[in-house]
Amino acid sequence: MRIVVATRALVTLALILATCLPGPALADSSPRVPEIRYKAVPAEATPTPRSLLESGNWQRASSSPNMGYDSRAYWFRFSLQAPESGRVERITRIGYPQLDDIRFLLFRNGELETSFHTGDRKPFAERPIQHAQFLFPTSLEAGNDYEVLIRVETNGAVQLPLQVWEPNALFTHLSLQDQAHALYYGILVVVILFNLFIFLALREKTYLYYTLAITSYLLLMATLRGTAFAVLWPGLPWLHNQMMLATIPAAILFSALFVRAFLRLDRNNPSLDMLAKGAIFIGFLALLGAFVLDYSLSTRFSVVLAVPAFLLLLSIGPIEWARGNRAAKFYTLAWAALSIGSTLAALNKLGLMPNHFVTEYGIEIGSALEAMLLTMALAERLYRERHERVLAQDARLREHADRREAELRLIDQALHHPVTGLPNRTSFEMLVNDAVHNRAIAQYAVLVIQLSNHHAIQKTLGHANSESLMEHFAHCIEKHAHSLPGIRPVEQSERGQHVVASLESASFALLLDATRVREEPEAVYQFIETLREPFEFLGMQLPLSPLGGVAMFPEHGEDASSLIRRAFIAQESEEAQRRHLAFYQSHRDPYSKERLTLASELRTALDSGEMGLVFQPKYSLSEHQVTGLEALIRWPGRSDPPDPETLINLAEETGLIQPLTRWVIREALACQSRLVADGFPLNIAVNISANNLREPDFPSFVRKMTQGNHPGLTLELTETAMMTDPTSAMEALRELEDAGIPIAIDDFGSGYSSLSYIKRLPAREIKIDKALITDITHHGDDQLIVKATIDMAHNLGYQVIAEGVEDEATLDWLRSLNCDAIQGYLLSHPMTLEDLVPWLNHGIQLPGSNNLHA
Repeated sequence: MRIVVATRALVTLALILATCLPGPALADSSPRVPEIRYKAVPAEATPTPRSLLESGNWQRASSSPNMGYDSRAYWFRFSLQAPESGRVERITRIGYPQLDDIRFLLFRNGELETSFHTGDRKPFAERPIQHAQFLFPTSLEAGNDYEVLIRVETNGAVQLPLQVWEPNALFTHLSLQDQAHALYYGILVVVILFNLFIFLALREKTYLYYTLAITSYLLLMATLRGTAFAVLWPGLPWLHNQMMLATIPAAILFSALFVRAFLRLDRNNPSLDMLAKGAIFIGFLALLGAFVLDYSLSTRFSVVLAVPAFLLLLSIGPIEWARGNRAAKFYTLAWAALSIGSTLAALNKLGLMPNHFVTEYGIEIGSALEAMLLTMALAERLYRERHERVLAQDARLREHADRREAELRLIDQALHHPVTGLPNRTSFEMLVNDAVHNRAIAQYAVLVIQLSNHHAIQKTLGHANSESLMEHFAHCIEKHAHSLPGIRPVEQSERGQHVVASLESASFALLLDATRVREEPEAVYQFIETLREPFEFLGMQLPLSPLGGVAMFPEHGEDASSLIRRAFIAQESEEAQRRHLAFYQSHRDPYSKERLTLASELRTALDSGEMGLVFQPKYSLSEHQVTGLEALIRWPGRSDPPDPETLINLAEETGLIQPLTRWVIREALACQSRLVADGFPLNIAVNISANNLREPDFPSFVRKMTQGNHPGLTLELTETAMMTDPTSAMEALRELEDAGIPIAIDDFGSGYSSLSYIKRLPAREIKIDKALITDITHHGDDQLIVKATIDMAHNLGYQVIAEGVEDEATLDWLRSLNCDAIQGYLLSHPMTLEDLVPWLNHGIQLPGSNNLHA
């Protein structure tokens, strides 16, 4: 009890002394705060003061500028008011002593009169007035204009709490302020000596840690206020700066050691003990950084780590207090005061809070209260240890049960979507990864469904109604998904079974047996179409417009993240827009690394002339000769050139189709000129894209390029491309037709274009897709389709060319069907111009025809 009585007497004495001295704020004699403007310049810049005075772009600063951590140099300027008569003395005070380099320049009537150069990187003796703060004396005479420039450069926080004082008032104010600081230092010194005495008497390490922590606070505040620099090591500015770096992490380290020992966390609460160890590690890490990092980085590192560390230590108190730990009551109050004060000071250092009394003196107030309260708590703890052990044991059991229940709730919340109640993305990824790892079945399919109209509905109905809609739709999709072939459960629990997961607010995912999906793809299409029916909600029929994408394991990915990402890519594809469901295709993935690299290389290849053309002959069955060529693009300079379809798709996706098509046209016409010179005036066909028809100047470009080319140029366009934008395509094609450029419909029979639209196209040729030609001798259906196509085309006035002719039987069939011309490997594979000329000179011999040249 003697220790308790002595402690209380110590606290009472400190409080009496605190009430006897006025606080710094009350002693303030209303100094003048000038209107400050500032400008930031690079640290290495060396503008002249006069150029700065004459320059513009000065920004107005607050009454107490705080720029936070900034490596640039800051120039501040303000005016000093001269007296109406005579001469007066004024002192400009910068109340923040942690500035590395300060240059004070006083101009009278535009001419430099006084200059000072100081800062905490210079010996203390070089200051114009020997004080911990920066004080700059000035003399002002009536009838003059005075302007002050101050340059500040520091590795710490750039703060400039600036005031202009009358000397007597300032020194009175500083005296009272120094007395207040002395009182604070005195309280901490008494607390340090008192607890050191107890440590030496009891050999209890808790008191040693507390003594070291309070010593760290004392050194921190003495260094922060500049007192240590002025009193302890005025000639060692490097030591002053090093102490500034080391005291904050030292306070974290010793405080965490004290908390762990004071509350006996290693015995009473292992979980909280781990938190305390974490704070110890943070303190040690920050202390190490003070010696290996540069000043600016180390300061910010320490300040940023100090806030979570002290809040972490603060959080331990209420938990222990709730468990009945009597000492934790004092500890919580003490650390609340210290943490609040430290947090406010740290936010001020980071430039997030302005300078005022609370932020300026937050650490002193908090640490003084903390020191007194914890000294009392240490004494109380010595006499209640046995009782605390019993209470701590009971509290630990209760805490364990509560924590277990909270963890279960958190786990359940972490694995389910808060709106739909379905398993969320995390849960679905765990399921998929577990499935592909265990291989319960050979292959899996991930189906994602995105409600493409959700954003518009949310804007219309509002957030609350939109969430309710998603909850109802989730039940709907679950009901229909149970009937999908090969569906795999996402979650099985006491509450039931889920087969659908909510990835985000408007997207869902399912896991299926890939084999069943391949066997019954129409079931998946039908499932999507069922979901696309208007959904009844609040008396309205809402079109949610779901789109689906499917990715397969293992060919499209070997983990959940990859499969989900690629399923979404499929869902965003043109096929999904057209058919409402699409399967992932790697060669159509615009986000793959290979396609991104390929796009860059394609642009380079076009610029450097690495691309090339090959030509495939067209043979007229009526004229028995080669009547034209089709130009096909190749990439001969690449070691693994992509197939032409991939190349064209890539060009369309990246916007390179315009320069690529124009290059092909120019190159094809140049090759045509060489053929004409060799005696082969052959028409050349070039494939174009629907994107080319959207180019306003494309028809004029073609007209310009074909002027003077007598054999002519034919433009081939697929029916699917023409249906992409029928109106624009029709206008461009008619303009080309008017210019005498023949148009051919390529790959006819592979798309879904309307015959009523086809008949209005200004085309002269129809090229039947090779998919219908290849098996014409074996499939009667293909024969009927080809015959009907040829008859229809002839009735509409088109010439018909059959693609993909590879054998004589197919040739005989096409002759019997009155096909006009053929193209395919029966004639020749695509050839370069160098191979084409000898081939044409040699001539060809087809069954039923004479040996003819082109």
